[in-house]
This record gives sequence, structure tokens and C-alpha cells, in this order.
Amino acid sequence: MAQGRERDEGPHSAGGASLSVRWVQGFPKQNVHFVNDNTICYPCGNYVIFINIETKKKTVLQCSNGIVGVMATNIRCEVVAFSDRKLKPLIYIYSFPGLTRRTKLKGNILLDYTLLSFSYCGTYLASYSSLPEFELALWNWESSIILCRKSQPGMDVNQMSFNPMNWRQLCLSSPSTVSVWTIERSNQEHCFRARSVKLPLEDGSFFNETDVVFPQSLPKDLIYGPVLPLSSIAGLVGEEAETFRPKDDLYPLLHPTMHCWTPTSDLYIGCEEGHLLMINGNTLQVTVLNKIEEESPLEDRRNFISPVTLVYQKEGVLASGIDGFVYSFIIKDRSYMIEDFLEIERPVEHMAFSPNYTMLLIQTDKGSVYIYTFGKEPTLNKVLDACDGKFQAIDFITPGTQYFMTLTHSGEICVWWLEDCACVSKIYLNTLAMVLACCPSSLSAAVGTEDGSVYFISVYDKESPQVVHKAFLSESSVQHVVYDQQGIFLLVGTSEGKVFIINANSSSSFQIIGFTEVAKDILQISTVSLLETDIVKVMVLSSLPEAGRSRLEMFTLPTLLPQVSTTFADERGRLKDEIIHKYLYELEHALSSAVLGFQSNQIYGFCSQVPYICSYLLPEEEHTGIYILKPYKKVQSRQYGPGLLYLSSHGLWLITIAKCGILCIRDVYTLETFAWCRSHSHQGHGIQSMRISMDGQNILVNGRDDGTLVYLKWKRFGGHLASEILDYYQKLLISLSSAMDKENHYLSTTPKVSVDLGSDSEHTKQKASTDLSQDELVLTDVKKEIPWIQQKSQEVFVKHGAIKKEVNLFSKKRKEIKQGIKSLSKTILNMMEENDKLENIAKLDQQEFGLDLEELERLHDESQEEVAKIIKDVEMHNLAKSYLAELIKEECWNSMAVKGQALKCFHIPCVVENFPMKARTVEELKELERVLQQKKIEAECLKLRKEIVEAQSGVKLIKQRHEEDDEEEEEEDKTVKYSNLPNYLLGSLSTDFGVDTSLLSSQLELHSREEKINQIILLKDIIYKVKTVFNNEFDAAYKQKEFEIARVKERNVRIREIILDLELEEAVWQPEFEDCEKPERMLVVQDEEITAHKHIKPWHKAKELMVNHEKEHWLLIQDASTRLRALMDMMGGVLEVKKEDILRMVIPQPAFMAKPDAVWTEEERKQFKDYEKKVKELNEERDKYRKSLEAELKKLQNSIQESTQAFDEHLKRLFERRVKAEMVTNQEELKISNLAFSLLLDEELSSREKFLNNYLTRKQHEKSQTSEAVRKSREDLDVYKEHYDNLLAEDKVMDRSFKKEFSEIPGHQVDILYKLFKRRPRISKQKTHSETTSVVPFGELPGSGKLNKDAFAQLMKAMDELDNISNMPEGLDPLVWNHFCMTRRAKVENEQKVKQKAADLLEMATFLQKRVEEEEKVQQEIERVFHELILLQEEKVRFQLNLTIQILLKQGQVELENFQLVLEYSDAILINKNIIEDLNSVIRTQGQKKVASMMESKDVHKRILQIEWEHKKMEMEREDLNQKAWDIQMLFFSRDRQKYLNEPNYEALISIQIGIMEQTIAVLDKTHKKNVENCKKLLKKLGKFSNQKDIANYALSCNLREELVAVSERKDICNAMGSKLTCEKIVKERYENMMQQQKLTNISKQQAEQISILQTEVERLRMKTFPALVPM
Repeated sequence: MAQGRERDEGPHSAGGASLSVRWVQGFPKQNVHFVNDNTICYPCGNYVIFINIETKKKTVLQCSNGIVGVMATNIRCEVVAFSDRKLKPLIYIYSFPGLTRRTKLKGNILLDYTLLSFSYCGTYLASYSSLPEFELALWNWESSIILCRKSQPGMDVNQMSFNPMNWRQLCLSSPSTVSVWTIERSNQEHCFRARSVKLPLEDGSFFNETDVVFPQSLPKDLIYGPVLPLSSIAGLVGEEAETFRPKDDLYPLLHPTMHCWTPTSDLYIGCEEGHLLMINGNTLQVTVLNKIEEESPLEDRRNFISPVTLVYQKEGVLASGIDGFVYSFIIKDRSYMIEDFLEIERPVEHMAFSPNYTMLLIQTDKGSVYIYTFGKEPTLNKVLDACDGKFQAIDFITPGTQYFMTLTHSGEICVWWLEDCACVSKIYLNTLAMVLACCPSSLSAAVGTEDGSVYFISVYDKESPQVVHKAFLSESSVQHVVYDQQGIFLLVGTSEGKVFIINANSSSSFQIIGFTEVAKDILQISTVSLLETDIVKVMVLSSLPEAGRSRLEMFTLPTLLPQVSTTFADERGRLKDEIIHKYLYELEHALSSAVLGFQSNQIYGFCSQVPYICSYLLPEEEHTGIYILKPYKKVQSRQYGPGLLYLSSHGLWLITIAKCGILCIRDVYTLETFAWCRSHSHQGHGIQSMRISMDGQNILVNGRDDGTLVYLKWKRFGGHLASEILDYYQKLLISLSSAMDKENHYLSTTPKVSVDLGSDSEHTKQKASTDLSQDELVLTDVKKEIPWIQQKSQEVFVKHGAIKKEVNLFSKKRKEIKQGIKSLSKTILNMMEENDKLENIAKLDQQEFGLDLEELERLHDESQEEVAKIIKDVEMHNLAKSYLAELIKEECWNSMAVKGQALKCFHIPCVVENFPMKARTVEELKELERVLQQKKIEAECLKLRKEIVEAQSGVKLIKQRHEEDDEEEEEEDKTVKYSNLPNYLLGSLSTDFGVDTSLLSSQLELHSREEKINQIILLKDIIYKVKTVFNNEFDAAYKQKEFEIARVKERNVRIREIILDLELEEAVWQPEFEDCEKPERMLVVQDEEITAHKHIKPWHKAKELMVNHEKEHWLLIQDASTRLRALMDMMGGVLEVKKEDILRMVIPQPAFMAKPDAVWTEEERKQFKDYEKKVKELNEERDKYRKSLEAELKKLQNSIQESTQAFDEHLKRLFERRVKAEMVTNQEELKISNLAFSLLLDEELSSREKFLNNYLTRKQHEKSQTSEAVRKSREDLDVYKEHYDNLLAEDKVMDRSFKKEFSEIPGHQVDILYKLFKRRPRISKQKTHSETTSVVPFGELPGSGKLNKDAFAQLMKAMDELDNISNMPEGLDPLVWNHFCMTRRAKVENEQKVKQKAADLLEMATFLQKRVEEEEKVQQEIERVFHELILLQEEKVRFQLNLTIQILLKQGQVELENFQLVLEYSDAILINKNIIEDLNSVIRTQGQKKVASMMESKDVHKRILQIEWEHKKMEMEREDLNQKAWDIQMLFFSRDRQKYLNEPNYEALISIQIGIMEQTIAVLDKTHKKNVENCKKLLKKLGKFSNQKDIANYALSCNLREELVAVSERKDICNAMGSKLTCEKIVKERYENMMQQQKLTNISKQQAEQISILQTEVERLRMKTFPALVPM
């Protein structure tokens, strides 16, 4: 294979041996490009790989500075451009197929190029860079210069392409924008002109955008001033204001994914939403193409959403999605139809047509490349079959001269031909693989997997490898698989720190000999197996990261170990350390790699933290424990990053690889490098692994992240280097030949193991369906496999009858354990049944009843973790709530100088709240002080000016008037000192709260910004004072309520005593403060508010029990006090009886009252009389005391009611005050809002003005640039035109001077020569094949500079034919002919120059015309800005003069016609109220005069009517007197009335009668007392008689019970027989009563209506008798 590089890499030493790259295997991660019709190329790692489609031959081009960045190809010139990925990257241009560097482009890019694109004609290259420049540059790659560049910060571009029909157009697309860039040229000057495409909305519709800079359709607000653009409202004054849009105005647009050009210079854009757009290349008009849906079966429908790639073909485009299909879009007019074109196994990421449009390149996401060839029989060929991911491991198949193997992480194993890296075969393990190693003694390989298995693969037949054995070692992943040099043992290292030793011979079925335990973090396993020895030395390197050291563990394995393995290992398979001679070593520094030398017991290590390679000598004597090794030799590696060490097959070469990507081959004795090669780079994290063949001729190097596999070969390899390794290679082959023949014969006859392996096609289909999800692939074994290490553990008890011995020995113990388990299981079942009956909160999970202690411990740990997590979450939640509460408390409570409170009335639902107020800050107080001082200074200045003006005037009368006015004003100020403005113009009622408003400016004088700010500060101070005044009143009311509540509590004490004495069941009304009145109580949590039960600690419970016990003991002691008990029984616990206790006093009855009255003695009867007297006196005292208590109770309740009602009235007035204060506050805040809005509008106007000025400055700067460009273009055009004119004049001079030059020859020959001089050769245009013309949609591309040069060279070639001697006229001298040919050639060259100059001149004129148009456009913008500034200034002046003021109006003072509110006051003016009042006073005076005259006429008419009315009145009085006389005559007089009228001493007569009546009453009283005594005597007799009757009644009651039983029986019988009739009778009587009542009701209603009618008629007739006084 050919290889192109800038220099040979590798110094020459040791005979001049060096390494070179033979081939590179890798798969594309970027787009694949055509170089010509038959060759494709793609970047891979440090290389650019070229593949011939026909021969599949590969060519490699290496980048000298690391990984290849982006790449592009120019098919016409057959050049390749790519960038590197270093700091300040370069662009390299190489020619193909020579792979020689044409040029190197160096720009100012700091980090990386992201896109490269060649123009389809010409020598132009476009590059785009990302962060931080975002620069688009245009290069002339032949001359290595940048023609123009432009930066667009923050814009990422994912596709860039030239217009195939016009190299002056360039399209850049990103997921959010599409822009078309035009390249304009004037002679040697180039410049970019960008235009953005306005994309439709997501639904395909278009949005009409308004001009942000100069909006034309803004509404006009007549009240609140001018309406400005949103950018001015946002306060933007820079360039961002030109593109500012609020979030509400941002609508989601379509997201472009891919674009392609058409022959008509249009663009097709594929969008993520599924739309296909067509954009006109000149006007950039966007058209959304309509999709024509075809009816198809449901199973054939696929959801094609968005195209991943687009390529243009005739009548449409080809597009691919993520479903593995290629679709053909047939476009007609403004619609398109989708047809299936091709099906690929994988999603397609890129497509490209070949230059002749006979082939279509298809690239999948995996990296495979297909070529679809058009024709009568289209074919689809796979040019590049990509592996499933990057290479995980590589190794040579013994002996390493023809084949090698690769392994990917997904388990794909490939066998490759070493010569040209052709894939021979593949096999899929369908499991995640880790490492690979090929056996030196047989054609087999071992693959370690992530699940702990080792697959043994036979490669006896290279074209069909197969798995011959599988060993499941452990459940931990396999990280290392190493064969010794003779292929005797296979060492397998796992992640858990076990090294398994397996017999490498297939004939032994890969017997597992045993394992040994080492440290867990195994870095490398190294072996030494020499031909002359019968042991294998093994060294295992592991890291100790905590100590910063490395550990080496060495042991030896005899070659006869497979035969005597049972003696070397115990029953569990562990190799005995004393038999394998295991030793431990440690190093004081960390190593990343270490190998064991073949001789002298040396170890070679690669330091991980320092760039050194060290050698260590092993001790000769044996030791125990850990031995610390010291470096024996230290050499600087000159390789950075962690590295790996390898030894050649003969052990004399030490090969080092590192992160830097350099491979070095060193002498094992001197550790000096004699050959090296940079196969990879540090950008791809260097080299992952390498392998060298047994003969040392072939080296494979695998990259870590760049996905490249490099094959290195020796150049000029000979001398002792080659002889040493070749001799050892021959010896090794001879030693292994017999074993290899035996094992290979066994492999050829070994059957295939039944493992779930997939073929190539099946695997690709499975991969496509599962989307590379290798984690789901499992083995088909139904039974769960047991690892070998567990099998050995289970076999321990089976061997030697161990189970029987144990059964016999522990039989009794087993019975006891079984019985215990049974009882325990019963107990647990009972516990589970009890658990099911519990509540959900107390239930345990079923898992918690398990008897597995480890499981219980795990569940306990999990529950503890869960509890800890819940506790932590609750704590964090509580902490967050507490923090939020503290913030709220600090903001709403602590920071308040006046806390928010409320007051409620006692009896009515009325609540008054105060104004919560924060303390004013120091800054606010300073600002207020400044404003007050400024206002005072202004007032003093105004007063002084007034005095100066008065002093200058000499008129004394005016002085006197002013003095009188001043006195009046002073008097007014004394009465109303709070304001010098009228209330209606002040705009609020703040003066009602005693606030001084004299410092406020008039609302008609607030024009400047400073005045408005000062006014706002003063208004805030007024609000503060109003709130303070009200809060003081509120505090007074609050204290009053506290006093009232205290007084009510004091009176309620007495009321409760009275109620208790009177034994009333009345509730005592006790007012209390609510939470809104005492809000501080809300911040304290009471015990009754806590719903959860309080957790009482045990010692608290014990303390409570002790207290209760002591209390009971005290009560027992108190009960034992007989004196106290006697006092309680006799006197109620007191020594003196109080007046309040009179109601509870009871006079004890004498003991004899229990006996009958008849047996009482006289003494007893006297005692009974005394007892009755005391009882009567006590009852009288009780009645008197009860009445006094009732009167006192009523008085107390009335006083409480009066005082609380008085407070409620006061609070009602305070509520009205609160409403008024809030009204004043709102009025002042409204004024503040108006002023703040005016300030805000002023800022918006200022922002708009600043923006326009900045915009004007930018436009003026742009104008100066365009003017300079116009001037320069015009100068260049004039100079170029002058050159053109000179050249044209020279051409004419040559034409005119022709005959003069040939004047010496005859005239007819001159005429013939002149005709020949005018003759020009005809250049035959190359006719393209009709088939090619029909296939290639772009046809012949337009000419360019290079094509013009080619045409000129073709013309000169045709001129050579005209200059042939055969075309010379007869008889002409050859010297003359030669001179003629030279003259004609000069003429032709001059004509070509004139044509080129004319074309360039036209191009320059066009360029100048565009610059002039740009200048005119900028000038129009400037004029427009000036016009906008003038309008804005007018608006600003109008806004400053047209003030918004607040006026207080009384209800009914404004009258509107038809109750329509008019907001248009354009024809209204604001004048002083005094003018209106003066006019009203004049009108009022005239009106009063008119009213007086009308009153006089009215009085005259009134007198007439009054006389008539008096006349009628006298007539009516006469009639009334007559009626009264008649009534007196008919009046009835009794004797008493006559006596009263006739008797002169009526009162004496009455007094005599009273005296007689008193005597009568006294007689009656005496008679009554006698009757009472008689009655008492009679009562005694009746009492005795009643006793007798009681006895008789008792006898009768007994008889009555029997009679009642009989009566009840008869009553039941009677009720049963006659109840129905009785009920019907009662119902009928009730119905008749109701009907009668209803009739009476109707009659009463009718009579009431008649009475009302008669009353109205009487009233009407009475009113007719009185005269009506009509007002005049």
C-alpha cells in the first residue's frame, strides 16, 4: 500500500533500523468523501484512509500533528484538505494520488476547525471554526491566503456547502438558522454578505414580523403618553435592542437538519418536524412543500419523521432517516411524493453521489460504507464492513506471519489477513468481552468475558472459527488472559483478585489446574517460559492506591504441573503457596506496568507518576513477608502519561507504549531506544495495546479512543537485531512443532460447543433490532451455570465419604436442631398470624420473619438506612420550614417598627386594623432631610426675591396692599397652616390628619425629573405621617379596650359571686382579645395546639407518680384532722357567718317534729312556734337580700353594657377614620404612581433617544465605511479602467501598425497576411456523453479562473497549429513568417487580456454599484433616524408639558350629558377655580335680583289667596263650633262629674271618705285575724281527720289498682270498638271549624278593603276643603 507522510518517523540507530506504517484499519466517524470517480476517503485517528472502490486497495496519509480534524475533498483538482486538532490548528492540502503536500494554511483560529468545504469550481476553500471565534473564512488554497473572513459570535454551524452552479454562494445551516452568504469580488478584494432565511413556524405557517427598530403600527395612548417599542421599555440602548423580543413574542420555528443545492440555485431544506422547504437562492423566499400521501397497507407504513441526510437528484432528492431506509422524494411544483428507494441494515447517516453520478455512497451510523451503482441492473456493494465498536483487544495467530485476531467489547471476534487487513471471518459471542490472547502452541485463542467466563476458540480453519470449550471460572469479570511463551499454561486474572491456571492444551480439554489469590487491582500479568528450563515464572503487578505503592507477587509453575495438579492444590482448587514458591514484593512508587526479564532475575517497570523506566533486581536468597525492591537502573522514558511494557519473544527488546501515542523499542540491557514510531496521538489518549509477532517482523498497535489499528513494518531491518530474534524464532518453532501438530490435529476433530453464537447477517439484524443493546444478550442455557470455584467448594464434602462421617458424628445434634427449627417455625407462624391481625401501621413485612441471620441483618441495615434517610429528610424538611418561617417572621414581624394589629368591637361585627410600618432606613431619612432642606432653601430664596421686587417698586399703595394681603395670609396660615395650596389642587385630604403639606410643589409645576423625585419623597413622608397619626389613635383605642376588658373582668368577679349566691344558670360574658388583636400569640405554639401525643420519658412518669402519691398522703393527713372536719360540718369551714351566706343558711328542725302532732307536748309546741318564727324571719331576710343582689347584678350588667357600647361607638368612629386614612394613603400613592410612571416614561424616552443616537452613530460609522469602500472601489475601477483603456489602445495600435511592420513585402502578400492575422482558431468544446449528461443534474459547471487558464492554454495549443509552416503563403520568406507568427501570437494574447480585463471591469463596476446602493441605503437609514429623533424630541417636550394631575371633586359637581364618560379632553383647558367662582358670584347676584322681583309678585298673589283661604277657614270654624255646641248638648254627665263640678270643697270630702275607709280596713283586719285563728284551729282538726283519711285512702288505693286494671281492659275494648267513629267525628268538627274560620277571614278582609277605600275618599274630600299654595 502506498503511504504519504511529510517525514519518516523514527530515528536511525543500530544498523539504521526504523519502523513504518504498512496499513491502518479503522472505520469512519465523519462523513466519507469522494476524491474521484473510483476513490473514497475518510479520516480515522491520525490518518486519512483512501479506498479504491473497484480494487478495495487502501492508501494511508498520516497527519504529522496528531488526530485529523475535519476533512473536505476537491474532486476537480483531486486534492484533500484536512485540519489537525492541536492548539492553533493548521489546514493541510494534499494532492491525490501522489499524496504530496500542496500547501499548508495557517489562520488565526485558536482551538479547532469544525467545517471545511471546497468550491465546485475554482481554487476556493471555506472554513468555519467554533469557540471562541465562530469565524467563517474564504481561502485561495493555491496561493495560501485568506481572501476574506467574518465572525458571528455564538453561532454553531453543522453544515456548510458551496452552490455547485455559483461559487459565489455559500449556505450555512444550523439546527435553528439557515443563512446564505454571497461572496462579492472586485479585482483582488473579496467580501462576505450574509442574509438569513426567515424560517416558518413549527406548523409550517409564516409569522409576520414587525420592525423592531422603527415600528410603524404602535397604538397611540392619549392619556399615558407616547407608546414606545419594547426595546426602549426594556431599557436596551445597544445593538441588542435591534433584535430584542420578549418571551411572549418568541414562537418555535422549524429546525433544519440538512440542506442541498439544486441546478437552479435553489435550496432544499429538511426539517426535524418532517417538513421539506424550498428556498429561492436569490430572493430567499421560503416555500413549504406539500406532502402527497399515498394509500398503503398499515403494515407497510413507516413513520418517516425527519431526514438525516439529503442529496439532490433529477426531479427530486434522496433522503434517509433513522429507520434504515433510503427514500426518493419526487418533487413537482410545490408538492412531493415519497417512494421507497433502498433498504439498508442500519440507520443511514450520510449519502453522496460520485462525480459522474453513476454511484451513490451510503454510510451507516456504525461506519459501514455501501456503494449503490445505477444502471440497468442496479447493484449494492459493501465497500467497508465496520466492526461493532472499537477494538478491545488484538493478537497474532501463531506464528504471527499471516493472520491476526481482533475483539470488540460486544463480543465480535474477527480473523484478518495480515498482508492487506482483509477480513477473513467473523464470530459473535453475544456477550460482553474484555480480553483476547492467542495460544503459542496451538491454533486456538482464549477470550475473557465480563461475566467471568473464558471461551476457547479454534482458528484451525481461519474462515470458520468456532468455540470449542467454555470455562465458567467465577462470577467476577475476567480482566487478563495471558499465555506463557511456550503455550503450556493460560493465566486468567479476575477483578476479585484471583489468578486461575488453566492447561493451554486442547487435548486436555483446557483443564483448570487451580487458582491463587492476589491483590484485587491487577494491572498486568507477566510470564517467563524459557526453552532450557522446565518451570514457568509468573509475576502479577497490582496497585495499592491508598499507600501510593505497587505490589509484585511472583510464583513458579513446573511444566509437569498438569500431570500432578492434585498435589499442588487443595480440595478447593487453591494452589499451595509453599509449593509454587510465592513471594511478595513492594515498590516505594507506583508502576503502571511491569514485566519479568528473561535473564538475571530482573524486573522492568514503567512509572505512572514520573516519566521513568526502571529495572529492579530480585534477591537470590529466599525470604518471608514483603520485600521492598529498590530501583537498579533508571532511564528517562521521554514518553508522558501512563504506559505499558512488553517483551519480544526472545526477551531482548523492551517495547514501551504510552498515552502520548509513541511506540518505542528499547534494548533490554541499556534501556535505550533504537527504534520508535508515532502511530497514535495524545488527543486519542494514546495506545491501548500492542502485539509483536514471534519473528519480530510484524507489530500491531491498537489506539485507545481513536478507533485505529496500525500495522508497523521494519525498514532496513538486518544485522544482529534480525539475526538474534530470527534464531530464537526458529528454535521456538522447532520446540513447539510437535505440540502444535498434536493440538492442531485435536482441534480439527473437536466438535463445536453449543453456545448461542450468531452469524454475520443474523448478528447485524439482531443488532439493528435491539439498537446495539448487547447487555440483553445472554446464553441459551436454561439451567443456571455454577462457576468452577463454587463447584470445587461443593465437591469438598463429597470426596472420601465426608458426608457419611458427618452424618454419623452429628446425628443427635441434627435431631435437636431439627426439633428446634420446627418449634421455631411454629412460633414464627403464630407471630405471623398475630401480625396479620394488627393495624397497618403496626404490621411487619413478611421479609422480617425470615430466619436467615444475614438476610435479617441486611434487612435491618436497610431499615436503619431507610429510617436514617427519613429522619434526615424530615430534619431537612423541618429545617427548610424553620428557615422559611424565620424569613417570614423577619420580613413580616421583626422588621416591623409597628406590628400589624386589629381591634374588634364588643357587640357589633366591626374590625379596625392599624397600618403595619417598617422603620425608615438611614438612607431614606438622609434623602428626606436633603429634600426638606432644599425646599426650605427654595422657600427662603423665593421670599427674598419677593422682598427685593417689593423694595424696587416705589408705590406705597401697592406696598400697603401687599402688607394687608400678607397679614391676611398670615392669619390664614395661622388658621390653616398645613398647606398653601387649595384642597382640590392638592389632590388629597392629607390635611385632615394634621400633616404639613406646605413643602409640596404644585402639581402644575412638576416638569423636571429632580422635582418629581423630590415630590415622591415628600409624598412618602406624608403617607408615613398619616399612618403614624392613625396608628397613635389606634394605640389609644387599644389601650382603652385593655382598660375596658380589665374593668369588665373586675365586675365579672362580683357578678359570678352574685350568680353563685342566687344559684342562677346564667353565663357570664367575659370579653377576651382574639389572635388578630394580639398577633404575637400566633408565633407561640400552645400545648393544646399539638395534636400528637407527647412522649413522656420514664423518669418523668416516675416523678409524676411520686407527686400524686405525696398528694394522696397529704389528703389522708387532712382527713385525720378531727378539728378541721368538725369546723366544716358545723360552720361550713368558717368561724363567722357573712351576709352573703344568708341564702345558704338553714334552720335545723327540732327532733320532735319527726313525731306526729298529736303526741307533741306544750314545750314542743312552743319550740315549734319559735322554729316557724325563725324560718319566717330567715325567709324575709332572704327575700330582701335576694332583691338587693338582683338589683346589683342588673346594675353591673347595665354598666358593662353601656361602657362596651360606648367603646364600640368610639371604634366605629375610628373605623371611619381608618377608611379616611386609607383613602388619603391611596390618594397619595396614586400621585406617587403617576409620578413614577412619568419618570418611567421619561426613562423610556431617554432610552429610546440613546438607542437612536447609538444607532445613528453605528449607521454613520457604517456610512463612513461604505463611503470609504465606494471611494476605494471607484479609485480601483478608475485605475483598472485606465489599464484596460491602455491595453485596448495597445491592441488597436497593434492592429493599425500591422501593415507598417510588413511594408517591405509585396502588397498582395500583406493582404494575405492580414487575413491570416485576423483569423482565429476554433476551439472544439468537449462534448460530454449523452448518458452522463442525462444523469448528472448539474451538467457543465460554469467557468472560473482555472478554467479560463485551461481555455487559454488550449487556445495557445491551437495557435501552434496555425503557426505551422504548412500554413505559410507561397513565396513568403520564413523569417517573415516567423515574425508574423510572433506578432499574431502577441495579438491573440493581448485580445485574451482585453477580454479578461473587460470581464474584470464589469465585475468591478457591479461591485461598485452594489457599494453605492449600500451607501444610499445607509443614508436613507440615517435620514430616517434623524426624522425619528425629531419626532421623539417633540413627543418628549409634549410629555414634559402635558402633565397628569390629580384633582379632588365632590359628588354632583360634574355633570355629563347622557351619563357618558368622556375621555377625550383635547379641546378642554384647565383654569383656576377662582375665575369660575367670580363668574358664579356675578351670576348668583343677578339671579338673586330676579328671584327678589319674582318673590314680590308671588307675595301679592299669595296675599290674595291667603285672604280667600282665611274666608273659607272662618266658614269652616263656624261649622265646627256649631257641631261642638251640638256635641256638648248631647254629652252624658255622671253624678261624680256633677259632684266634682258642683262641690266647692271636693278635696276635703275625699279626705273624709279616705278616713272612713281606713277605719273600715282596720275592722276588717281584726276580723281577718280572728278568722285566721279559727282557720288554724280548723286546720288542726282537718289534719287529724286527714290522717284518718290517709289510712282509708291506702285501703282504697289497693282496691283502686284492681279496678284500674279492669277499667283499662274495658277501655282497650271500647277504644278498639269505637275509636274509628270518634276520630271521624273529631275530623268533621275540625273541618267545619276551619271552613267557618276561613269564611270569617274573607269577610274581614273585604270589610278592611272597604274601610280603606272609605278612608281614602274621606281624606280626598277633606283635602278639597283646604286651599293649595302653589310656589311662584
